[in-house]
Amino acid sequence: MNTNQSALVLHSGGQDSTTCLYWAIKNFEEVRTLCITYGQRHACETEAARKIAENAGVAFQSIDASIISLLSDNSLTNHDMIMDQEKPTDSYPNTFVPGRNLFFLTFAAVIARSHNIRNIVTGVSQADYSGYPDCRDTFIRSANVTLNLATDEQFIIHTPLMWLSKAETWAMADELGVFDIVKNDTVTCYNGIPAAGCGHCPACKLRNGGLEEYLRRSKTTINPSLPY
Repeated sequence: MNTNQSALVLHSGGQDSTTCLYWAIKNFEEVRTLCITYGQRHACETEAARKIAENAGVAFQSIDASIISLLSDNSLTNHDMIMDQEKPTDSYPNTFVPGRNLFFLTFAAVIARSHNIRNIVTGVSQADYSGYPDCRDTFIRSANVTLNLATDEQFIIHTPLMWLSKAETWAMADELGVFDIVKNDTVTCYNGIPAAGCGHCPACKLRNGGLEEYLRRSKTTINPSLPY
């Protein structure tokens, strides 16, 4: 990859986007981050994103898109709704926020354009537990074409985690030398609890299950008996 380029990373402060941030730092000469609040119950992830970006030495920007919380009823933006702990057999879990990644990528493209950036990095993955439609490769490809047509630019949307399991995402963080940062400093939990989180929400189950699998399979020197 040509490192004489810049990239904008959609960075929530969670495991996946933080791994992608450091992937971008490795692969691009100049990196900045964009963190979007949308009325989510785990909005404290924004402060985690700010601190991670600051420690990484990259520019941080946060924008408020709370209008998203008014457009549909889901358990991430309706704090009174009981969150699905498991994926229903015949539908998406109620943690699905319709259109969220389309909004995010649109905001990212407009901001990237203002900074003369043509590379956008996002941590979506088809291996995500829920199978959210806006995490699929077909959606990303379509959105990429649409954003290019809408702005008359040639953006490239990078999805380093698209085909990775959560265990493989942990492996990538380890290979990038940021395992401890991802393990200790991120907020992935839907209830806003840092690191290992609450342990029972869907995001925590996926994160911690992937970590356990990685530690079992890995030859890393990290002590698997340590709490996470």
